[in-house]
Amino acid sequence: MSFTPNSLKTYLNFAIRKAVSIYKKDYATQKDFKRKRALPMDTVIRLLLSMQGGSLKKELYDAGVTASASAFVQQRSKIPWTVFEDILEQFNFYCKDQKKYKGYRVFAIDGTTVNMARNPKSDSFVKNDSTPKGYNQLHVNPLYDVLNKTYQHCIIQPQPQQDEVGALTVMLKWYDFKEKTLIVADRGYESYNVFAHLMNTPNVDFLIRIKQDRSSMREVRKLPMTELDTDVSFTITTTQTNEDKEKGHIYLQVHKREDKVYSSKTRAGRWDFPSPYPMKFRVVRFQLDTGEYETLATSLPRSITLSEIRELYHARWGIETAFRELKYGIGLVNLHGKKDEFVKQEIFAAMIMSNFCSRIANEVVIRKRTTNVHEYKVNMKMAIHICRKFLRTEDADEVGLLRDIAKYTEPVRPGRRDERNIKPKSFVGFIYRVSA
Repeated sequence: MSFTPNSLKTYLNFAIRKAVSIYKKDYATQKDFKRKRALPMDTVIRLLLSMQGGSLKKELYDAGVTASASAFVQQRSKIPWTVFEDILEQFNFYCKDQKKYKGYRVFAIDGTTVNMARNPKSDSFVKNDSTPKGYNQLHVNPLYDVLNKTYQHCIIQPQPQQDEVGALTVMLKWYDFKEKTLIVADRGYESYNVFAHLMNTPNVDFLIRIKQDRSSMREVRKLPMTELDTDVSFTITTTQTNEDKEKGHIYLQVHKREDKVYSSKTRAGRWDFPSPYPMKFRVVRFQLDTGEYETLATSLPRSITLSEIRELYHARWGIETAFRELKYGIGLVNLHGKKDEFVKQEIFAAMIMSNFCSRIANEVVIRKRTTNVHEYKVNMKMAIHICRKFLRTEDADEVGLLRDIAKYTEPVRPGRRDERNIKPKSFVGFIYRVSA
């Protein structure tokens, strides 16, 4: 399905109007957005979608809004963050992204943190020996379509309650996988319980990197350290009977009684299925250019070869690039609110805007020149800036939009490797925003 910028703007407006109508019908009080005001609900939503990194007063001025910053804050406080979640869902429904790999939608799952203004009274407040003053963070767990470069859904948790595995299992129950879908994840999602949930979800296959040292799964630990493609099968049990031991079942210690308070030192894994429980999946191992090995567990059929699996797992890194664009391209590092509710609004607003920009960028044609050494792709940072202006402007020229985006490109360098230099960055204070 091909999109035009104007059709995407129309779909986004449809999604906003539908979410607003549902809210006013089912949740709004008698006073909420009932009176005619300078900042109706849909205007507030569009402002949050198109905001950049400046101060709130500057953002309102640039948008041509005469209302004060205080009035804007009062109006946005009436909008639940779940309205933005609904807009994301509706926008995705209208657009129906089509890029697939051998019939599979390819979704990556991972987590990232969003820094917030310090607020000790909030659930997001983190305090420990290394940071006695404390700080505030939300943990964001998005489901990201790496081929279409769009966010599909997201679970947001206070950082002290971070649970990436729990977020994935919730999404597996909530999200309606109508098409064949492959979920790709890194080692943090390796567990018997996750594998069982994935294998019991219709239309879903998985590809997850797993440990390969002494702490790896028992059946994986037995495999030789060489390139391979094999099946492993075993039985999970939560009991330790003589029969279980004789049959070589894998014992998983769990909290069996919900009414009992267990010690924090009691080691227990998650298990949401009957016992005993037979399990079988495919294990592939390949060698990297560095000479090291990488091991993956998957439920993909044999028609997907080892080399294809390697490329599919490599595609997972698209979510890492997406996080960078979300924070520094869309501007999620420069929040415009202190409350957890406000930050959740802006996280979903950033994902909606990211999807809007990605879908437009996917339609841009970059002319290939024979003199070029590299292939070229859209510079997403500039594309986001241009798309944001397009969204704010009525009767904007969509042909000119695509032409302008095509002017800003950057080379594609496959196989390029840089050492990851991760530096934690704190929240950017409201009074230290750039004027541009």
